[in-house]
Amino acid sequence: MKTLKIQLAFSSFLFLLVSPFFAAFSSAQDFDFFYFVQQWPGSYCDTRKSCCYPTTGKPEADFGIHGLWPNYKSGAYPSNCDPDSPYQASTINDLIDSLQSEWPTLSCPSSDGNQFWEHEWEKHGTCSESVLDQHAYFQATLDLKKKINLLQILNDAGIKPDGGYYSVSSIKDAINKATGFTPWIECNVDEARNRQLYQVYMCVDTSATNLIECPVFPRGKCSDQIEFPPF
Repeated sequence: MKTLKIQLAFSSFLFLLVSPFFAAFSSAQDFDFFYFVQQWPGSYCDTRKSCCYPTTGKPEADFGIHGLWPNYKSGAYPSNCDPDSPYQASTINDLIDSLQSEWPTLSCPSSDGNQFWEHEWEKHGTCSESVLDQHAYFQATLDLKKKINLLQILNDAGIKPDGGYYSVSSIKDAINKATGFTPWIECNVDEARNRQLYQVYMCVDTSATNLIECPVFPRGKCSDQIEFPPF
Protein backbone atom coordinates (compact mmCIF):
# COMPACT_ATOMS: atom_id res chain seq x y z
CA MET A 1 0.00 0.00 0.00
CA LYS A 2 2.85 2.36 0.88
CA THR A 3 4.53 1.60 -2.47
CA LEU A 4 1.28 2.34 -4.32
CA LYS A 5 0.94 5.72 -2.56
CA ILE A 6 4.51 6.60 -3.54
CA GLN A 7 3.82 5.63 -7.16
CA LEU A 8 0.63 7.71 -7.25
CA ALA A 9 2.38 10.69 -5.71
CA PHE A 10 5.20 10.42 -8.24
CA SER A 11 2.71 10.16 -11.11
CA SER A 12 0.91 13.29 -9.89
CA PHE A 13 4.23 15.11 -9.67
CA LEU A 14 5.12 14.15 -13.25
CA PHE A 15 1.71 15.32 -14.48
CA LEU A 16 2.15 18.71 -12.83
CA LEU A 17 5.65 19.00 -14.20
CA VAL A 18 4.88 17.98 -17.76
CA SER A 19 1.38 19.38 -18.31
CA PRO A 20 2.47 23.05 -18.52
CA PHE A 21 4.87 22.05 -21.30
CA PHE A 22 2.13 20.39 -23.32
CA ALA A 23 -0.22 23.28 -22.63
CA ALA A 24 2.38 25.71 -23.91
CA PHE A 25 3.04 23.54 -26.96
CA SER A 26 -0.66 23.21 -27.67
CA SER A 27 -1.26 26.94 -27.37
CA ALA A 28 1.62 27.52 -29.80
CA GLN A 29 -0.41 25.64 -32.42
CA ASP A 30 -3.35 28.04 -32.08
CA PHE A 31 -3.59 31.24 -34.11
CA ASP A 32 -6.20 33.79 -35.10
CA PHE A 33 -5.45 34.59 -38.75
CA PHE A 34 -2.74 34.55 -41.42
CA TYR A 35 -0.75 37.33 -42.98
CA PHE A 36 -0.31 36.58 -46.68
CA VAL A 37 2.75 38.57 -47.74
CA GLN A 38 3.92 39.39 -51.25
CA GLN A 39 7.09 41.32 -52.03
CA TRP A 40 8.21 43.40 -55.00
CA PRO A 41 11.55 42.02 -56.31
CA GLY A 42 12.63 45.39 -57.67
CA SER A 43 12.62 46.81 -54.15
CA TYR A 44 14.28 43.74 -52.65
CA CYS A 45 17.17 44.07 -55.11
CA ASP A 46 17.37 47.87 -55.18
CA THR A 47 19.10 48.19 -51.81
CA ARG A 48 22.64 48.39 -50.53
CA LYS A 49 22.47 44.66 -49.80
CA SER A 50 21.33 43.90 -53.37
CA CYS A 51 20.15 40.38 -54.31
CA CYS A 52 21.00 37.19 -56.18
CA TYR A 53 18.77 35.60 -58.77
CA PRO A 54 17.84 31.95 -58.20
CA THR A 55 19.74 29.25 -60.04
CA THR A 56 16.69 28.84 -62.29
CA GLY A 57 17.19 32.36 -63.65
CA LYS A 58 15.83 35.86 -63.12
CA PRO A 59 12.21 35.78 -61.91
CA GLU A 60 9.49 37.55 -63.85
CA ALA A 61 8.81 41.19 -63.01
CA ASP A 62 5.94 40.34 -60.69
CA PHE A 63 5.21 40.32 -56.99
CA GLY A 64 6.55 37.14 -55.43
CA ILE A 65 5.33 35.31 -52.37
CA HIS A 66 7.23 35.93 -49.15
CA GLY A 67 5.09 33.77 -46.92
CA LEU A 68 1.88 32.77 -45.19
CA TRP A 69 2.29 33.58 -41.50
CA PRO A 70 0.01 32.56 -38.62
CA ASN A 71 -0.61 35.46 -36.24
CA TYR A 72 -2.48 36.40 -33.07
CA LYS A 73 -4.89 39.30 -32.73
CA SER A 74 -2.54 40.68 -30.08
CA GLY A 75 0.06 41.32 -32.75
CA ALA A 76 2.33 38.52 -31.54
CA TYR A 77 2.92 35.37 -33.58
CA PRO A 78 3.93 31.75 -33.01
CA SER A 79 7.08 30.39 -34.65
CA ASN A 80 8.98 27.12 -35.04
CA CYS A 81 6.12 25.21 -33.49
CA ASP A 82 7.02 21.62 -34.37
CA PRO A 83 10.66 20.51 -34.53
CA ASP A 84 9.40 17.01 -35.34
CA SER A 85 7.96 18.19 -38.65
CA PRO A 86 10.93 19.18 -40.83
CA TYR A 87 10.62 20.42 -44.38
CA GLN A 88 10.56 17.56 -46.89
CA ALA A 89 10.93 18.64 -50.51
CA SER A 90 9.67 15.26 -51.73
CA THR A 91 6.17 16.03 -50.39
CA ILE A 92 5.79 19.03 -52.72
CA ASN A 93 7.43 17.71 -55.90
CA ASP A 94 4.28 18.50 -57.87
CA LEU A 95 4.44 22.14 -56.76
CA ILE A 96 8.11 22.89 -57.47
CA ASP A 97 7.57 24.56 -60.85
CA SER A 98 4.88 26.81 -59.39
CA LEU A 99 7.00 27.61 -56.34
CA GLN A 100 9.98 28.56 -58.48
CA SER A 101 7.74 30.88 -60.49
CA GLU A 102 5.56 32.38 -57.75
CA TRP A 103 7.74 32.01 -54.63
CA PRO A 104 11.29 32.66 -55.88
CA THR A 105 14.28 33.25 -53.65
CA LEU A 106 16.36 36.40 -54.09
CA SER A 107 18.81 35.89 -51.24
CA CYS A 108 22.52 35.37 -51.76
CA PRO A 109 24.18 33.13 -52.67
CA SER A 110 21.97 31.90 -55.52
CA SER A 111 19.99 28.76 -54.77
CA ASP A 112 17.09 26.71 -56.10
CA GLY A 113 14.64 28.00 -53.48
CA ASN A 114 14.49 24.98 -51.20
CA GLN A 115 16.30 26.73 -48.35
CA PHE A 116 13.80 29.60 -48.52
CA TRP A 117 10.79 27.27 -48.54
CA GLU A 118 12.32 25.21 -45.73
CA HIS A 119 12.64 28.33 -43.59
CA GLU A 120 9.06 29.38 -44.28
CA TRP A 121 7.64 25.94 -43.48
CA GLU A 122 9.63 25.35 -40.31
CA LYS A 123 9.20 28.86 -38.87
CA HIS A 124 5.62 29.57 -39.97
CA GLY A 125 4.02 26.55 -41.60
CA THR A 126 4.51 24.26 -38.62
CA CYS A 127 2.39 26.65 -36.56
CA SER A 128 -0.64 25.96 -38.77
CA GLU A 129 -0.40 22.16 -38.80
CA SER A 130 -3.74 21.92 -37.02
CA VAL A 131 -5.21 23.12 -40.34
CA LEU A 132 -2.62 22.48 -43.07
CA ASP A 133 -0.02 19.78 -43.59
CA GLN A 134 3.10 20.70 -45.56
CA HIS A 135 1.66 20.12 -49.01
CA ALA A 136 -1.59 21.90 -48.16
CA TYR A 137 0.35 24.85 -46.71
CA PHE A 138 2.25 25.50 -49.93
CA GLN A 139 -0.76 24.77 -52.12
CA ALA A 140 -2.94 27.19 -50.16
CA THR A 141 -0.31 29.91 -50.45
CA LEU A 142 -0.01 29.42 -54.20
CA ASP A 143 -3.82 29.56 -54.50
CA LEU A 144 -3.86 32.89 -52.67
CA LYS A 145 -1.28 34.27 -55.08
CA LYS A 146 -3.57 33.37 -57.99
CA LYS A 147 -6.46 35.07 -56.23
CA ILE A 148 -4.58 38.32 -55.51
CA ASN A 149 -2.76 39.55 -58.62
CA LEU A 150 -1.22 42.67 -57.12
CA LEU A 151 0.69 43.78 -60.20
CA GLN A 152 -2.45 43.68 -62.33
CA ILE A 153 -4.45 45.48 -59.66
CA LEU A 154 -1.92 48.29 -59.43
CA ASN A 155 -1.42 48.53 -63.19
CA ASP A 156 -5.18 48.88 -63.65
CA ALA A 157 -5.06 51.82 -61.23
CA GLY A 158 -2.21 53.47 -63.16
CA ILE A 159 0.38 52.51 -60.56
CA LYS A 160 3.29 50.99 -62.46
CA PRO A 161 6.83 49.84 -61.58
CA ASP A 162 8.39 52.65 -63.60
CA GLY A 163 10.47 54.33 -60.93
CA GLY A 164 7.75 56.87 -60.30
CA TYR A 165 6.39 57.95 -56.93
CA TYR A 166 2.90 57.12 -55.74
CA SER A 167 0.98 57.87 -52.57
CA VAL A 168 0.55 55.05 -50.11
CA SER A 169 -3.14 55.89 -49.89
CA SER A 170 -3.57 55.41 -53.65
CA ILE A 171 -1.88 51.99 -53.45
CA LYS A 172 -4.09 50.94 -50.54
CA ASP A 173 -7.21 52.26 -52.24
CA ALA A 174 -6.46 50.35 -55.46
CA ILE A 175 -5.99 47.07 -53.61
CA ASN A 176 -9.03 47.66 -51.42
CA LYS A 177 -11.20 48.44 -54.44
CA ALA A 178 -10.09 45.24 -56.21
CA THR A 179 -10.21 42.84 -53.25
CA GLY A 180 -12.67 44.44 -50.84
CA PHE A 181 -10.10 44.43 -48.05
CA THR A 182 -7.52 46.83 -46.66
CA PRO A 183 -3.85 45.91 -47.11
CA TRP A 184 -0.86 46.95 -45.07
CA ILE A 185 2.07 48.39 -47.01
CA GLU A 186 5.69 47.87 -45.95
CA CYS A 187 8.48 50.02 -47.35
CA ASN A 188 12.23 49.66 -47.53
CA VAL A 189 14.92 52.08 -48.73
CA ASP A 190 17.25 52.12 -51.71
CA GLU A 191 20.91 53.16 -51.59
CA ALA A 192 19.89 56.81 -51.82
CA ARG A 193 17.56 56.32 -48.83
CA ASN A 194 14.42 56.72 -50.92
CA ARG A 195 11.38 54.87 -49.61
CA GLN A 196 10.14 52.08 -51.87
CA LEU A 197 7.05 49.90 -52.11
CA TYR A 198 8.41 46.64 -50.72
CA GLN A 199 5.77 44.27 -49.32
CA VAL A 200 1.99 44.03 -49.26
CA TYR A 201 0.23 42.23 -46.40
CA MET A 202 -3.29 40.85 -46.75
CA CYS A 203 -5.10 39.02 -43.95
CA VAL A 204 -6.61 35.58 -44.42
CA ASP A 205 -8.85 33.44 -42.21
CA THR A 206 -7.56 30.35 -40.42
CA SER A 207 -8.61 28.09 -43.29
CA ALA A 208 -6.07 29.94 -45.46
CA THR A 209 -8.84 30.46 -48.01
CA ASN A 210 -10.75 33.69 -47.47
CA LEU A 211 -9.52 37.25 -47.21
CA ILE A 212 -10.59 39.11 -44.07
CA GLU A 213 -10.06 42.57 -42.63
CA CYS A 214 -6.85 42.57 -40.63
CA PRO A 215 -7.46 42.32 -36.86
CA VAL A 216 -4.13 44.11 -36.36
CA PHE A 217 -1.48 45.57 -38.62
CA PRO A 218 2.29 45.21 -38.21
CA ARG A 219 4.22 48.15 -36.81
CA GLY A 220 5.99 50.74 -38.90
CA LYS A 221 4.88 53.11 -41.63
CA CYS A 222 5.97 54.50 -44.98
CA SER A 223 6.40 58.04 -46.24
CA ASP A 224 3.39 59.63 -47.91
CA GLN A 225 5.00 59.19 -51.34
CA ILE A 226 6.94 56.04 -52.19
CA GLU A 227 8.81 54.79 -55.23
CA PHE A 228 7.70 51.79 -57.27
CA PRO A 229 11.03 50.77 -58.85
CA PRO A 230 11.37 48.59 -61.95
CA PHE A 231 12.80 45.07 -61.88
